[in-house]
Amino acid sequence: MKVLEVVLNVLWLVFCGIWLALGYLLAALVCLIFIVTIPFSIASLRIAGYVLWPFGRTTVERPEAGAASCVGNVIWFVFAGWWLALGHLVTSIPLFLSIIGIPFGWANLKLIPISLMPLGREVVRTDQRFAGW
Repeated sequence: MKVLEVVLNVLWLVFCGIWLALGYLLAALVCLIFIVTIPFSIASLRIAGYVLWPFGRTTVERPEAGAASCVGNVIWFVFAGWWLALGHLVTSIPLFLSIIGIPFGWANLKLIPISLMPLGREVVRTDQRFAGW
């Protein structure tokens, strides 16, 4: 299973991972402009790493995340989240049109929720205990 993850991740990286990660890096740079938005920049960099190598990893909610994460997610959604989600949607369309790209199209659609609300979540390996919870 590990070999399949590596093959899928390399193909993902070549076809769409680099371009999507660049979008998240741009969002991180914009968030670094103001001191108040540095947590958004950190979240964007975390997602950029996830977008570069997504197979074999997933996101889970952090139980200690509170109301600040909820408020932060609303702010993120308004200023950056919907742009990044739109990028995932637009990237998934040509992938779905090719037979070989269908798994990558689904992977793009699975990344939309984290691109809309990244705060209060963390990236974990799928083989970790309780990773799917």
